[in-house]
Amino acid sequence: MSISNSFLPDELWRRILEIGIKTSGFRYKDLCSISISCRRLHRLSNENSLWSHLLSSDFPSSSSSSSSSSSTTKSSTKTLYRERFERDREKKLAVNRRIVLRKESQIVEHSRKIREIETRLADENHKLKTTVSELSHLRLLRQASVALNVWQPEVIRGRQKEIVGQCVVPVESRIHALEMELRLCKQQILGFEKAHKDEKRRLDTAKEELVSMKYHPLRDYTTVMNGGDKECNIKRKKLKRCHKGDG
Repeated sequence: MSISNSFLPDELWRRILEIGIKTSGFRYKDLCSISISCRRLHRLSNENSLWSHLLSSDFPSSSSSSSSSSSTTKSSTKTLYRERFERDREKKLAVNRRIVLRKESQIVEHSRKIREIETRLADENHKLKTTVSELSHLRLLRQASVALNVWQPEVIRGRQKEIVGQCVVPVESRIHALEMELRLCKQQILGFEKAHKDEKRRLDTAKEELVSMKYHPLRDYTTVMNGGDKECNIKRKKLKRCHKGDG
């Protein structure tokens, strides 16, 4: 790279970089990568004109304010770009944090609803078992009542009369009410099971979305601008040692 670019003037290299930026072929990462190739491109890639194009293309809303501030301060355009980049990054991270918190609250709400449905489902299952047990007992009473009209030994007839006499409510009407209650319990259980399945599906979806939200690309470029210059200096020193070794 150092041999081939020595034959080209600075104006031509500057024009190449400007065309690359204006056509959206070069981004700030590309410009930082080019700057570590050699001293000449490092000097050219730090010129304000190149970073001004990047500043106006990446942050058009603040290009006018940045240009006016650059005339009154001694900061380079690259420094202004870094400051604007950091502010924009912090805003995006704040938005991402709010979205994550909102999704976490949704997960808590889904979990609460699932626990509530499970509690009501358990109560309904207990009610179903109680109804089934009572219905079975009343059907035995009905059979005993029918058996009174059939010839039985006197001892058995007396026992059956005792069992039937213990039932305060008419057997047939109570059996009919319990059968209706049993059907209602089964419908309620089916509804709760469906609601539990739907809520569990929504909870799983929310958890998957939360995982994808927490893996955010904005977390990966915390050192792109701040640590970029240090990384460039380290790579430049390594290249310099390699060139000395080749010589």
